[in-house]
Amino acid sequence: MRFITQAANDPQVLAIKMTLYRTSGDSPIANALISAAENGKQVAVLVELKARFDEKNNIIWARKLEQAGVHVVYGLVGLKTHTKVVLVVRREDDRIRRYVHVGTGNYNPKTARIYTDLGLLSCREELGADLTDLFNFLTGYSRQRSYRKLMVAPVNLRDRFLFLIRREIEHCHRGFSGRLVAKMNALVDPQIITTLYEASQAGVQIDLIVRGMCCLRPGVEGISENIRVISIVGRYLEHSRIYYFHNHGQEEVYIGSADWMTRNLDRRVEAVVPVEDPEIVKDLQEILGVMLADNRQAWDLQPDGRYIQRHPTDNAKEQCSQKILMEMAAQHL
Repeated sequence: MRFITQAANDPQVLAIKMTLYRTSGDSPIANALISAAENGKQVAVLVELKARFDEKNNIIWARKLEQAGVHVVYGLVGLKTHTKVVLVVRREDDRIRRYVHVGTGNYNPKTARIYTDLGLLSCREELGADLTDLFNFLTGYSRQRSYRKLMVAPVNLRDRFLFLIRREIEHCHRGFSGRLVAKMNALVDPQIITTLYEASQAGVQIDLIVRGMCCLRPGVEGISENIRVISIVGRYLEHSRIYYFHNHGQEEVYIGSADWMTRNLDRRVEAVVPVEDPEIVKDLQEILGVMLADNRQAWDLQPDGRYIQRHPTDNAKEQCSQKILMEMAAQHL
C-alpha cells in the first residue's frame, strides 16, 4: 500500500500500472490510484470483473477510476487476469527507472489481514522491461510471446514448470541428486502430476505444501514413494506460492500468483518471478523449512487420500509454523 501511495504523490513518478483482482469496498489502493491520476500521472489499471465474490466491488471501483481519468481495461477475451503486479515508472536524474512489484496475494487490505502472502519489489531492468511487455499484452498493444525473466501464463508458464521438473529428473539420470519443494493452494493439473510421478520414480525428492485440493497421491509404492504432501491449517489462510528447484546446487526459487491447476496454467493470466537475490533466496528457503518441520498445524496426506494431523512426539518441542513465522516477522519490524 505504501509503495502505491508514495508513487501517487511523488512528483518524479510518471506512470503507474497495476492489476486489481480483488478489491474491497473501501480500497485505499484504488483511492491512491485516483489521486495519482488527479496529480497528472499516467495511470492504467486492469480490473478483473469476474473475481469471484468481489464482482460488485470491482465494478464500482472501475467506474470511479474511469471517472477520475484512469485508463481502465478489463482483460483479454477468454482469460481471467489473476496475476498481481505493479509497474511504477519514475524519472531519476537523466534517466527513467522502472520499479516493479510481483506478488502472490491480492491488493486487498481485508484479505491482507488473514492471508499469508509474499511479494518481490525490484528495480532490475529486465523485470521492468518484462512488466512493460506484460502490460502491453494485457492492454492489447502487443501479442507478447517471450519474456526475459517472468514466467507468464498462458504464454510460457506451463512449459517452464515442466522444464524445471524434468531438469531435476535429468540430474538424477546423470547420477546426481534431484530435489524440489513447492508450496501452493491447489494441485490438480494432470500433466504436472504425471511429471511429478515421473520425477519420483527417477529418484527426485519432492516435498509439496498444498493448502487445499491435491489430486496427487504421495507415498504409493513404485509411483510416488519419494513424494511427501502436507497441508498447513492455522490462524491464517496459506496463500503464498513458492517453488524451489535444487538444480544440482544452482538453486532456483520462484514466487507468483499461479497454482499448479489447469485453469492457472492455461486459462488465466499469471506471472511467476525468479528470486535472484541470495539473501532473499535464503529467506524463502527458511520459510519452506519452517513449514516442512511443522508438527502441530501440518497434516500429512496419506496414499489413500486421508490426512493425518501431526503432533509433537514425546519430549519434542512444538513447532507451529505460523507462530514461528509471525515471531520472525515481528523481529524485523
